[in-house]
Amino acid sequence: MSVSTLAADQSVCAPLPVLGRDVSVPLVTGGEVTYAALDYAASAPALQRVWDDVAAYAPYYGSVHRGAGYLSQLSTDLFENARRTVAEFLDCREGDQVVFTRSTTDSLNLLAATLPAGCQVFVFETEHHASLLPWRDARVTFLDAPRSPQQAVTTLGRALADREPHGPALVCVTGASNVTGELWPVRELAAAAHAHGARIVLDAAQLAPHHPVSVRDLDVDWVAFSGHKLYAPFGSGVLAGRSDWLREAEPYLAGGGASRKVTRRTDGGVDVEWHETAARHEAGSPNVIGAYSIASACKALTEAGFEALVAREQHLVREVRAGLARIPQVKVLSLFGDDAPRVGVLSFVVEGWNSSHFAAALSAEYGIGVRDGLFCAHPLVRTLLGGDPGTQGECGAPEAAPGERSLNAIRVSFGAGTPDEHVERFVRAVGELVRDGAQWKYRTQDGRCVPAV
Repeated sequence: MSVSTLAADQSVCAPLPVLGRDVSVPLVTGGEVTYAALDYAASAPALQRVWDDVAAYAPYYGSVHRGAGYLSQLSTDLFENARRTVAEFLDCREGDQVVFTRSTTDSLNLLAATLPAGCQVFVFETEHHASLLPWRDARVTFLDAPRSPQQAVTTLGRALADREPHGPALVCVTGASNVTGELWPVRELAAAAHAHGARIVLDAAQLAPHHPVSVRDLDVDWVAFSGHKLYAPFGSGVLAGRSDWLREAEPYLAGGGASRKVTRRTDGGVDVEWHETAARHEAGSPNVIGAYSIASACKALTEAGFEALVAREQHLVREVRAGLARIPQVKVLSLFGDDAPRVGVLSFVVEGWNSSHFAAALSAEYGIGVRDGLFCAHPLVRTLLGGDPGTQGECGAPEAAPGERSLNAIRVSFGAGTPDEHVERFVRAVGELVRDGAQWKYRTQDGRCVPAV
């Protein structure tokens, strides 16, 4: 199916309206062009539907759980209904809790704070830093990058079987790589974890915006994701799943909202009775708009139909992969091989180009926004590029001048709001830059490659 016939396929939906779809940006070569936002893996543009819902609620803004007034009661209902909407979106089990956080990173740090004593954590080196780094107070076993889904399952099973002592254990795994976009065998990894008495948390930051996520079907213990990757504004996230560790741990933050009753002792101290619900880890005035925006995005994606959204995105994936495959100088990065299923996230390098230089040229000369660097997954990118996964680097910062090789890559990512023209322009621009070179001179400034003035 070509882009020209895509619209004729009734099983495939049109792009969902997003903010910024008509924004024009200047080109260094002169004139302006509509901005092609192809950095969804970092932050997807907010859906227009989400923005409209938030704007409609804004005049009724009120503090939740703490007021008898009409607006406070309305906001409380909206906040708790958002929790139920997210639970439905994730197909949570009875008894699961939905905790609103700031992001995936915040969600996983919250879970890390609830680990029982002696818990051992197992995490692949392929994880985003949000999943790789929060477990500072636990015994962590880092697993080498697998080269197939089956190898991932086998590696995990062996590591769990060999652990000593056989106390509590947690596996943290991504659903879709933020570097390669490849789908991970979550259900099989969950089965391996449970077979060895371990629990598993799914980092769904890159999966939830592209595919339905069922806690029940995948049989994961927890799932974490960010609103800003799910077409909602910044500053909101979710941790959903089993309640026991959350209920038994000290509150993530101590303060109002997390406490049910506080009394003074005769010795001058304070006794606190903490909530056993999600409120236990939501101290302070919550981000009501953030929770509502996530719920709105969940509804919008559900109503649009994931089957149609996935079909359209997979078409765009095929178009990008086919276009890049026609350029011998381009190497697409992969763990599981070219045929591995993936979401709309691809990373690549271009022979003879510094990745920052190439990304800068795409932006300045074509109005295309992509990401370059190590994508907050340093060990994985180093491994994919044939370098030492232990080598230090900086997220998004180039290590070489324009034209010099660097151990960085370029990432293009897209989703439900991406028009066909953005993908067409990207494929054409990559071909032209490889064939003709950049039309402008570039220099390094504050660690970034920028057009020379």
